[in-house]
Amino acid sequence: MRHPYTIREIARQAGLSEATVDRVLNDRGGVRESTVREVRQAIKDLDRQRTQVRIGGRTFMIDIVMQTPDRFSTAVRDALEAELPALHPAVMRSRFHFRETARAAELAATLDKIAQRGSQGVILKAPDLPEVTGAVGRLIAAGIPVVTLVTDLPGTARRAYVGIDNRAAGATAAYLVGQWLGDRPGNVLATISRGFFRGEEEREMGFRSAMRHHQPHRTLVEVTDSDGLDATQYDLVLEALKRDPSVNAVYSMGGGNASTVAAFDALGRQCAVFIAHDLDHDNTRLLREQRISAVLHHDLRQDMRHACQTIMRAHKALPDEGPYLPSPIQVVTPYNVPPRGAVSMES
Repeated sequence: MRHPYTIREIARQAGLSEATVDRVLNDRGGVRESTVREVRQAIKDLDRQRTQVRIGGRTFMIDIVMQTPDRFSTAVRDALEAELPALHPAVMRSRFHFRETARAAELAATLDKIAQRGSQGVILKAPDLPEVTGAVGRLIAAGIPVVTLVTDLPGTARRAYVGIDNRAAGATAAYLVGQWLGDRPGNVLATISRGFFRGEEEREMGFRSAMRHHQPHRTLVEVTDSDGLDATQYDLVLEALKRDPSVNAVYSMGGGNASTVAAFDALGRQCAVFIAHDLDHDNTRLLREQRISAVLHHDLRQDMRHACQTIMRAHKALPDEGPYLPSPIQVVTPYNVPPRGAVSMES
């Protein structure tokens, strides 16, 4: 592991003791393979952030904790690191704690470890469960500001929520489905990655309310608990489509859209309208191929910049700017999809 960093730098980045890092770097044994991977990842993260470390000014060490599919955690990492130069003269260093699936107790343990070790801020995407909100309370009691991203924890004293108005996004999806289906008969498949995420719950409430008002004759067929993972999503959607042959529209709140399209294909069924979230690589491809109708999108880089600035304001490094409005929602169709390489994703 050749690198230009001191043991102290790597230990701080990895959240490990200097003695442990020394054992890994010098191949002395006696450490778990997972610890070796943490050290390697810390060095990679330092490499990616190295250009900003040279910028003078105050340094902030923050932790990004997320339960989300890899496609979105990758987008968050890329968006944050793209914004780092814009934050100078402050220097923002980050540690990443990403899981595709996790029990609430595991997320709480991660947050408690951060509280014990210390941090200058946490950016969090996690389900609204008592174990998680309790751990958030302990972070805040330890003087560590918390910013929720994409999905909120409103029952906590988090510093701010950053993201779209999820209820309005759901209502927008219902409007689009109703306009594009018109007078055609058919029911709507609503897919949710996990019911404990407040953001998806609010999208579902906005969607259901608007559909009940404008399209009361349509039934919503719900698929949930796939964690937005393709393998799980495919089986759940396939079974739902078999149970209801009239489903011909989809509102996807939690991802796994390539698998949803594949399930329609497997049954030889047409999907007349498909509304999704996240302008990620899968959805961009599906849009270009006109396999989905529209993506509700917003600028993730802007959100990450605001989340970092909120943490800086909590430490009095920036002046307060008053309430923050939700991120604006853009409806992206196959005809206004951004050029390749110009996409900033949301969830």
